[in-house]
Amino acid sequence: MTTDHEPDRSPESGGETGKPAPRRKTIDSPYIHRLQRRHFLLFDVLPIFGMVGAVAFLFVRPFGIVEFALLFGMWVVTGLGVTAGYHRLFTHRTFKAAPWVASVLAVMGSMAGQGAVVSWVALHRRHHEYSDRPGDPHSPNLSGAGWSGRLRGLMHSHFLWMRRHEYPNVVHYAPDLIKDRRLVRVARLYYWWVGLGLLIPTVLGGLLTMSWTGAVAGLLWGGFARMFLLEHTVWAINSFLHMFGTRAYESRENSHNGGIFALLTFGESWHNNHHAFPTSPSFGLHWYRLDPGYWLIKTLALLGLAWDLELPSDERMAAKRLSGKSTVGGNAAAA
Repeated sequence: MTTDHEPDRSPESGGETGKPAPRRKTIDSPYIHRLQRRHFLLFDVLPIFGMVGAVAFLFVRPFGIVEFALLFGMWVVTGLGVTAGYHRLFTHRTFKAAPWVASVLAVMGSMAGQGAVVSWVALHRRHHEYSDRPGDPHSPNLSGAGWSGRLRGLMHSHFLWMRRHEYPNVVHYAPDLIKDRRLVRVARLYYWWVGLGLLIPTVLGGLLTMSWTGAVAGLLWGGFARMFLLEHTVWAINSFLHMFGTRAYESRENSHNGGIFALLTFGESWHNNHHAFPTSPSFGLHWYRLDPGYWLIKTLALLGLAWDLELPSDERMAAKRLSGKSTVGGNAAAA
């Protein structure tokens, strides 16, 4: 196993000095890489074929209101689970929520098929620690200069990095989560939750149409096509928005905003805002910027189910705001 700039010793080993060695930040083993390849094939590659199958199935059953409702409904449920649950609640602790609400958000995010909650959080916390520097699991900016390097970086950060990568040590990156027994139980059932996310639209499609074609259409559109579309919009934030877009605030990495995609990404495309203020539950930062993830959190707060929502003050935002006009593919500021 290897680590980043750390000795290859176990945490229990004292080495030559007899003192405990630093805890490994990453784990690199053949067993973990086999699990990563399996997950990559099942939940990253298979939805591509599912999307193709959904289009091909149009020759059997046209795309109608039932297919749209299942696709849109499951996309909203799982997308909000990722942004409000996986990202804003569990990774950055931007708010607190009732235990049952946290569990529901974890299940919603799990159905997206993007990894179990504890692993997802560990990976994303490592991304913030090393963003666009060696150690970042999915930076597009570390594959060389020129157009060939940029293209390799985009392919790596958008999709290929998930085939095999150093696994962040959850003991180091997510100690708060592994102490939460309720959340650990949800994480252990990850594959069941992904299956549930495929079963729900299948059953609903069959019941709403009272036909086998409706059930198959539900699986294809509400299941695999939904996973495909949500995955690639989330991955585009890791890839394209670390190369292109606008920058409103100073941050140490190359994050950009893509406000035009705010609704499509549930507010995640305010990516420079997020990197500048990672503890803010609102990524848009202002009421007039579209941020569905924050709308859900704010609704939960109004119902008394979420609390401790703290947005950065005007003074903090002013101190980090960049001057100048916005540009695409550069580091200039957004107005």
